[in-house]
Amino acid sequence: MGGGTAMSVVECRNLTKSYGKLSAIDDLTFDIEENKITGLIGRNGAGKTTLLKLIAGYLRPTSGELKVFAHNPFNSLEVSAHTMFIDDNMSFPNTFTLVDILVEVAPFYPNWDSRLAQGLFDYFSLNPKQRHGRLSKGSKSTFNAIIGIAARCPLTLFDEPTTGMDSAVRKDFYRALLKDYIEHPRTVILSSHLLGELEEILEDILLLDQGTKRLQLPLIEMKEFAIGLRGNAQAVLQFIEGREIIYQEEFAPSSLYVVVKKDLAPGAYDRARQNGIESVPVFVNDLCIYLTGKSKGGIDDVFKRG
Repeated sequence: MGGGTAMSVVECRNLTKSYGKLSAIDDLTFDIEENKITGLIGRNGAGKTTLLKLIAGYLRPTSGELKVFAHNPFNSLEVSAHTMFIDDNMSFPNTFTLVDILVEVAPFYPNWDSRLAQGLFDYFSLNPKQRHGRLSKGSKSTFNAIIGIAARCPLTLFDEPTTGMDSAVRKDFYRALLKDYIEHPRTVILSSHLLGELEEILEDILLLDQGTKRLQLPLIEMKEFAIGLRGNAQAVLQFIEGREIIYQEEFAPSSLYVVVKKDLAPGAYDRARQNGIESVPVFVNDLCIYLTGKSKGGIDDVFKRG
């Protein structure tokens, strides 16, 4: 949002983080611009949490370069003063009740809004006398998310923030985050494997697959990135000859559904229709699943008898 050249809050060049022989993050290069909500999307085990912990300065990179607010984030006071990392492992002293925590965290965050924190706390009907360690998974996620929103940190990292929340609470959380972000722009990175629900609040998507970058695009472009084609298998294969197939599955004998990049002139799809090939939009959530799938086919292929 706003005019002028956007500043990159996170700059990442050939970043690698290995544990022994296993690379959790593998030669990753990307920038994240200031004052955007970016979705860090990927399957479980894609490296999302490791990447967020590197950005937050909790982990030291194995190789490559990572700059956050132009500093190396590992053990940097400058970075930690402007960054907040919200995940379900956040811990607070056991003697503190939830209301104590809200009072105690306030001085650490210059932008903290206690009215907003209290308003969200009451809205989500949390019990002020409850202890953090005794909360259910969903209530803990809700409470942590309230802190993440009310702190208004210049860089706020949410790692799978809606774990355990029911769908009504998830929707309210996204809405609260978006409303406050519009009034107080900041850089938000939100990791999730549930992209469908997030579409309304994300501007950019960084798609990870086994520690590598599969794609980084504005959501608007993601929506136009691919197209699904459905029809007689022979006709479909002929039409897409020589093009990379992102996904394919047989949905009936000799009928084929394929997903390819949407980079042909619109007239081409009219010609396809004349050959009995139907073109259908591809949802962003499905596209992310297809792009990070190990095999090009669907689950049905497992059940095929040779």
